[in-house]
Amino acid sequence: MACPNVSWGCLLLLLLCFAWMGDAEYAKYKDPKQPVNTRIKDLIGRMTLAEKIGQMTQIERSVASADVMKNYFIGSILSGGGSVPAPQATPAMWINMVNEFQKGALATRLGIPMIYGIDAVHGNNNVYNATIFPHNVGLGATRDPDLVKRIGEATALEVRATGIPYTFAPCIAVCRDPRWGRCYESYSEDHKIVQQMTDIILGLQGEIPVNHTKGVPYVAKNKVAACAKHFVGDGGTHNGINENNTIIDEHGLLGIHMPPYYDSIIKGVATVMVSYSSVNGEKMHANHDLVTGYLKSKLHFRGFVISDWLGIDRITSPAGANYTYSVQAGVNAGIDMVMVPFNYTEFIEDATSLVNKRIISMSRIDDAVSRILRVKFTMGLFENPLADLSFADQLGKKEHRELAREAVRKSLVLLKNGNTPNQQFLPLPKKASKILVAGSHASNLGYQCGGWSIQWMGGSGDITAGTTILDAIKSTVGDATPVVYSENPDDSLMKKNEFSFAIVVVGEPPYAETVGDNTDLTILDPGPDTIRTVCSALKCAVVVVSGRPVVIEPYLPLMEALVAAWLPGTEGQGIADVLFGDYGFTGKLSRTWFKSVDQLPMNFGDPHYDPLFPLGFGLAINSSQPGFSGTRSRGDKKEITVWAALSLLLSMMIAWA
Repeated sequence: MACPNVSWGCLLLLLLCFAWMGDAEYAKYKDPKQPVNTRIKDLIGRMTLAEKIGQMTQIERSVASADVMKNYFIGSILSGGGSVPAPQATPAMWINMVNEFQKGALATRLGIPMIYGIDAVHGNNNVYNATIFPHNVGLGATRDPDLVKRIGEATALEVRATGIPYTFAPCIAVCRDPRWGRCYESYSEDHKIVQQMTDIILGLQGEIPVNHTKGVPYVAKNKVAACAKHFVGDGGTHNGINENNTIIDEHGLLGIHMPPYYDSIIKGVATVMVSYSSVNGEKMHANHDLVTGYLKSKLHFRGFVISDWLGIDRITSPAGANYTYSVQAGVNAGIDMVMVPFNYTEFIEDATSLVNKRIISMSRIDDAVSRILRVKFTMGLFENPLADLSFADQLGKKEHRELAREAVRKSLVLLKNGNTPNQQFLPLPKKASKILVAGSHASNLGYQCGGWSIQWMGGSGDITAGTTILDAIKSTVGDATPVVYSENPDDSLMKKNEFSFAIVVVGEPPYAETVGDNTDLTILDPGPDTIRTVCSALKCAVVVVSGRPVVIEPYLPLMEALVAAWLPGTEGQGIADVLFGDYGFTGKLSRTWFKSVDQLPMNFGDPHYDPLFPLGFGLAINSSQPGFSGTRSRGDKKEITVWAALSLLLSMMIAWA
């Protein structure tokens, strides 16, 4: 009688073991057929505090390794500006590096994949041989959301070519003062233009499905997660000083700086980066009312909020003076992922201690991790965590370079063309006895690309593959037309040669962020002398390569034509296309061009508005050639008139209130 009882007991035990093993093998978070919220809830319930805080930690690739990823459960890695696996690294080298880190993340107990981010702000600009598109200030001059969307699509492919699924772009700041060193990262001083340009998110992440829930991130297969930055008011700091204080009332903040975030969230943006700057004295990295109260609660943003580089450190002055407090203030304000980027052990230890002491609640940690996981699930990282070479041929692809060339053409703004309508200087003839090309920016690809190009601050010379403006001119003119280049010629060169005309290309040196803050806004020396010398002796067209309007009025009478080329990127051929008449000028100023820096800040609609060239200004050329508008316009009169009326009405309402 004893034997059967033992047998039934053994059988029952075996059945229980099999049931347990089956349950252990099946985890809802691993099942792509389960709803995302179900997967998040299941995974959160399995995670320890260490695993959760690890997910909230983003570190720089220079301190990362497979072991670090595994031992600290790190949720994200980034490449800072110029941080690469090797000089002139190939796609294979990038992919191998990213996958090595990813394998460390996948080797953790729960196998949560990491997400790798990079500043692909005008193309995959950290990467050698990538297509570098015009910076945002130039794209704003195109007034072409479809073009910007196509640039987003091409950028997504070139980022994927290096095995990376996340870019810290677009910058949707509304730059209200060109003295700001990041003004070229802004599409316009007019928030409506910036709102239109948020279509780049649809290119980066994919077209959002019909009836998609507002605020929920959307990233299509083989696309990249985008990041709207820098929340909020970074373009309105006092005197245009980077990371400074934005002094503004609620009407101004919500009416000028916030609207691009409405559009970005509607278009499914996956992440939002917080600004270094302050609003009315309160650091944005510690601003609970705006990050949690407005962005998350009022705008219903359900992706994750990321800090800027060492962003929480700068909550205190000096930075890092009380790091534990900075962790507390930043995380409690609503920051979900912290761009540490180096001293990750200190962040993890402080965050853990603050949770254990109940200074940071577990519900706040769970909210942060849920948002991070939502983006990772949405991107399909759990199903396809490792990259391969299938997109490698997209880097610097011919079609992408043609798109960049189109963007350059459409971004150019013609500011002067002859002294009277009947004496137009442009387009230039391709057949001439001899052409002089001068200026510091004519044969310098690095200057042409500006900051955030290969290096954080940009560089000089042949920093990557591309076409300089000089080479573009040479390839455009007739075979029998000699082109002579002299960076800063003296009078003797012009006396010894019979030049038909000159093209002078001058501008700003490359810069980024605070290094670019500038109260003078002058052209790089010896640019002014080059203009005076050349344009006093020859009829000349001046091309300005800059990230913003610069002082130009004193030299305007000397030149026959003036073109704002902004920071065009690698495809300088687009400039020659328009100078020599293969295409027309269609760009309109996305920024007010001042007469003197003493007028700044000055934006359209201001009571003291007295510009050299107003917002929306842009000449066209009378021509029968294909591609020309056939009209000559001093800006978009309707746009300017409407904005003047609206500005006056708003001023009256504020005064009445």
